Amino acid sequence: MVQEGNDITVVTWGAMRWICEKMIEEHGEEASVELIDMRTISPLDIETVVASVQKTGRCVIVQEGSRSFGVAAEISAQLMEKCLLNLQAPVMRVTSPDIPPPYLRGEMLTLPSEQRIWKAIQKTLEF
Repeated sequence: MVQEGNDITVVTWGAMRWICEKMIEEHGEEASVELIDMRTISPLDIETVVASVQKTGRCVIVQEGSRSFGVAAEISAQLMEKCLLNLQAPVMRVTSPDIPPPYLRGEMLTLPSEQRIWKAIQKTLEF
């Protein structure tokens, strides 16, 4: 766990951790965000995520990979199995779109941004 919070859990790994931390710095007064850096996705430390979501009742998962068939989808599915009665809102995923990877200049336009992450957090908190 990178940062403790009470309102919402944000789960990420890799390069997206730094984007999430920057977003939290900008919006830290507006929501108490618990940030989890998975560090590894195999083995998947789902117990840490489950404990956090049981506490906050809300979750946003951020990955740079595409939306379908990825780690975020697996974490979301496991949270539904293990935390359904604790969830106060649907688990949200902020990902790259399901398109072939663009060339270098276009890649930055498809990755999750601080704005997209914050919008997902707001939507989840307002649910």
